[in-house]
Amino acid sequence: MEMTMSRFRAKDIAYIAVFTALIAVGAWIAIPTPVRIDFTLQTLGIFLATGILGGRRGTLAVTAYLLLGAVGAPVFSGFAGGLSALVSPSGGYLIGFFFTALFMWSVEKITGDKTWKLGLAMVMGAMIYYAFGTAWFMVVYPMGGESVGLWTALSWCVIPYIPFDLMKIALALGLTSQLRRHVK
Repeated sequence: MEMTMSRFRAKDIAYIAVFTALIAVGAWIAIPTPVRIDFTLQTLGIFLATGILGGRRGTLAVTAYLLLGAVGAPVFSGFAGGLSALVSPSGGYLIGFFFTALFMWSVEKITGDKTWKLGLAMVMGAMIYYAFGTAWFMVVYPMGGESVGLWTALSWCVIPYIPFDLMKIALALGLTSQLRRHVK
């Protein structure tokens, strides 16, 4: 019995590490934008981690990713790392990823892991990191000049990303429905 438990734990750690790396690779695949919030595949990694691994292990993968970045590993978009990345104009999105994963874990615990519920949780999770990211952007971006209003922040930081995030959610749901049973 003891060996089975340790193998299970080692397998969990391996899955968490793989998805932590997947999120980082997704962050490195980026299209720069003028407002310094790049289009990345990072959110696809977040949704895959929480979808395929489940809430607990997915949240641990997201947390490991953020901690790696916070201590200076170049895992964020543009190969950035360190606390300076967390306080940059896009830092609120990074913090929002953690709360998105927590939210998705909560939804899974309360309602189960049916695909349609997971899809709804992903859409609502995107709203969570949009909210954190937009609020943070409004505070940090104008440091060198005039303030940024809510509509401007939304038009720069949310609206252009919605179609791409919906595509990433659809892809994550498709992959999750195919792969989750192999990872449980």
